[in-house]
Amino acid sequence: MAKETFEVEAEWVHVAYAETSQFREVYGFASSQGMVNVEGVRYRPKGRPSKMLLIYMHPASTLQLLPMPRAMAAHGVHVLCAGSRYAKNDNPLIFEKVILDLGAYIRHAKEKWGYEKIVIVGWSGGGSLSLFYQSQAENPTIEKTPAGDPVDIKGAKLIPADAMIFQAAHVSRALLLAEWIDPSVIDEDDPDRRDPELDLYNGLHKPPYSKDFIERFRAAQLARIRRRTQWVREMLDTLKKRGGNELERGFVTHRTMAEPRWLDGTIEPNDRKIGSCFLGVPETVNTGPVGMGRFSTLRSWLSQWSIDDTHAHGEKCAATIKVPFLAIENTADDAVPQPHTGRIYNAAGSKDKTFRQIKGATHYYVAQPELLQEAVDMQMGWMRERKLLD
Repeated sequence: MAKETFEVEAEWVHVAYAETSQFREVYGFASSQGMVNVEGVRYRPKGRPSKMLLIYMHPASTLQLLPMPRAMAAHGVHVLCAGSRYAKNDNPLIFEKVILDLGAYIRHAKEKWGYEKIVIVGWSGGGSLSLFYQSQAENPTIEKTPAGDPVDIKGAKLIPADAMIFQAAHVSRALLLAEWIDPSVIDEDDPDRRDPELDLYNGLHKPPYSKDFIERFRAAQLARIRRRTQWVREMLDTLKKRGGNELERGFVTHRTMAEPRWLDGTIEPNDRKIGSCFLGVPETVNTGPVGMGRFSTLRSWLSQWSIDDTHAHGEKCAATIKVPFLAIENTADDAVPQPHTGRIYNAAGSKDKTFRQIKGATHYYVAQPELLQEAVDMQMGWMRERKLLD
């Protein structure tokens, strides 16, 4: 059990590195001089030096306000909450560039701060990101983004982490969207034109849903994703053929939050609360502004939302990793579908891999201090057994 606690000191972190990509985004926080600037927060327990750093990174969120990173620091662990160049704006996000950002933090931690061991914690959307990073750090193979833009993964010389923790995380953003998107939409330009037989919220079908309905619903979801992807590819091709300076375009994908699991507890049951999701009332968030993949660019869609194109697919990436791996499932998670953690654990190529559950824990551990402590103890014990802690 992690008993000793420390006062936590917070330090703003700025890392800058040269952008080597031939395609320069005007968004993405890269300067006109070809430098990428990323920011984060390092938490350190006062008076306790360490040669090991725990890194949390989400592709588009900043994680320093979540309870887990600070709780780990309060128990003696040095922690970095790393923000990508797309912090709080995933509209133009390119996963291949996010792993370059993570690589820059890890190099900074090793070369500037002197940490000898790095453990990456993939929380929520950071799960597939961390697996993507580690797979390319161990064996760099990718030379282009799914849109065909060059990306110098090999040249970045990514430094592999010494171990990985996969906590309350999903297989990939693309798979989530494929399982959450509303298949009733039949006109992407008019979200009010819908197939009532596939509308989860109009009352025609009530939980528990029949096997036949779920099969039709899932097939229609995947079909909508692929129609959208086909349109994206055609638009990119159109822009390329024009030969002008218009290289990219933003667009809206309406109604992306229609997951049957949120309304039907018999589908892959766990301890989640039925009738709600991590963003609130499902029917409301389905049309709200913060739904998955709601706003995107063409290139970003292929990199993070297309199930057939993304490189950041957790299972595929996990199969290639070799370092010690801990997978933690929160059994009342209201964001991550129940099977995802087990799927990643089963796929992981690590010889040293561990699967654990925290009974009753939600995605954010809201009002669950005892379960938050259980997560801290679990990870501290696992790292101590592998001599990762000082």
